[in-house]
Amino acid sequence: MPTSQARVQTAEASRYLQQLCRHWSHKFPVKSTPEHGTVPFGEDRVCTFDAEPDALLMRINTTDPAGLTRLENVVSDHLMRFAFRESLGEITWSRAT
Repeated sequence: MPTSQARVQTAEASRYLQQLCRHWSHKFPVKSTPEHGTVPFGEDRVCTFDAEPDALLMRINTTDPAGLTRLENVVSDHLMRFAFRESLGEITWSRAT
């Protein structure tokens, strides 16, 4: 299953994780704590978030390689909107299969 992950340096990782999970919980059966969140965008598309003291780790798993880029963009765009007070820099995703 194609996987993509990104590590974003921020001291507000838990806050952003919770905002992202709360945002998508209106549409998907999200599970989250202040340290970990899972957003099932569909049966074959899941995004997980892990908050560390200095970074937010994001991981996307999907069976649809073409949809991977789209999900990377959706997650990145939402994070950037929630973090408008902070310059997170460019979010770089790395892929594994």
